[in-house]
Amino acid sequence: MSSAKQKGEKTMRFLHTADWHIGKTLNDFSLLEDQQAAFTQIERIAQQAQVDAIVVAGDLYDRSVPSEAAVTELNGMLRQLNLNDHFPVLAISGNHDSAVRLSTGTDWFARSSLYLNTTLAAAFTPVTIKDTQFFLLPFFGIQAVRNYFHDDHIKNVNDAMERIVAEMKKSFAAGKHQVLVAHFFAAGSQRTADSETLIEVGGLSAVSTAVLAPFDYVALGHLHNRKALNEERVKYSGSPLKFSVSEAHQEKGVWLVDTEPFAVQWVPLQPVHDITLLKGSFRELVTSAKDKPATDFYDIELTDRERIPDVLNKLRTVYPKIVSLHRTHQARQLALNRQKQRLAASPLDLLSDFYSQTTGSKLSSEQRRWAEEALIKTTKEEQ
Repeated sequence: MSSAKQKGEKTMRFLHTADWHIGKTLNDFSLLEDQQAAFTQIERIAQQAQVDAIVVAGDLYDRSVPSEAAVTELNGMLRQLNLNDHFPVLAISGNHDSAVRLSTGTDWFARSSLYLNTTLAAAFTPVTIKDTQFFLLPFFGIQAVRNYFHDDHIKNVNDAMERIVAEMKKSFAAGKHQVLVAHFFAAGSQRTADSETLIEVGGLSAVSTAVLAPFDYVALGHLHNRKALNEERVKYSGSPLKFSVSEAHQEKGVWLVDTEPFAVQWVPLQPVHDITLLKGSFRELVTSAKDKPATDFYDIELTDRERIPDVLNKLRTVYPKIVSLHRTHQARQLALNRQKQRLAASPLDLLSDFYSQTTGSKLSSEQRRWAEEALIKTTKEEQ
C-alpha cells in the first residue's frame, strides 16, 4: 500500500483513526505535546500512503467543554489536514464530545470536504468519495432513535441499530462500497483500559456485529485498543496515544483501508513519551534510573514494606513524570477492601456508583426516586 498508483483511479484508500481526546491529561501532566507528535505521524502516514480521505471515528476532544488550548490544537490539526494538505476529513462526535459545540461551522466545513457529523438525522445522507459511500453515525442515545423514527418499540441498542442500518441501506448505491463510521461498544469487544469510559450507546448493551454486515467496512471509535474486536471488516483503530497506565502494553497506530480489492494494513505510531511500568524497592529503582528515559511516564510499584518519608518526591528526582505510585502489599489490601465494599453495597448504591463513573455526575433526587421505585417493583415481581 505504498502508492496511490497501485489502487486504480476509482479505488478508495482511507486512513482510519479515532479517540484523539485532545486536551486529555495523564495525572495532571499535559499531553498536548504528545498529541501533536502523534498527529504529525498520522499526517505523514496519510501523505506517504496517498490516502483519499481521513476518517476520525469520534472523541476528538476529551471533554464536552474543552479548554482553549485544546480547541486551538484541534482546530490547527483539522486545518492542516483539510485546508493545507487537501485531504477530505470525515469525522463524527463521540461520547466525550459536545455534539452541539463540535457542530459549529459544519455547514460551511463541507465546502472544503471537511465532513463533521454530530446529528443522527445527517447520518442517513452518505458522503461519496470515489467508489465509496461513507455513512457518518455519531454517538447517540436510544431516545434520540425513538424520536427520529417515531417508534417507542425500540427498546435496546440492537433494535436501534437495526432501524438505523435499514434506513441507511435505502441510500446504498449500486456499484459503490459502503463504509460506516461510528462510535460505540460492539459485541465481542473487550475493554482493556481505564481510560475507556463505561458509557455505551444509550447506556445499554453492545451492538451486535451481525447488524453491521451490510457494510464493506465499519470504522469504529470508543475503545482504545485495536485488538478489542477481532473482525476482518469491523475494526477499532484505538487511540493514537496511551491515555492510561492500563494501556501501557498496547501498540498504538492507524488503519489504512483499501476498498477494491479490500485490504487493511496496520501502521504503528511511535510514542514520544512512553508509559513504563516499574516494580522494585526504593533502592533498586533509584539505582536503575540512569538506564531509563527521564522523560517517559512511569507507573511505579514499590515493594518496600517500611515507610519511606516523602518517597514520591524523592523518586521524582530521578523519574520526573510519575503518574502512579503504589505499594505491592497495600494494593492487594485495597483490592480486597473494594471487593468487600461492593459485595456489601445495595443495588441502589451500585447504580449510583455506576452512574457517577459513566457520566461524571451524581444521580439527581428525581432519578434516585425513579430508581428506587423501579427496584421495589422488580423485587415484588420476582417474589
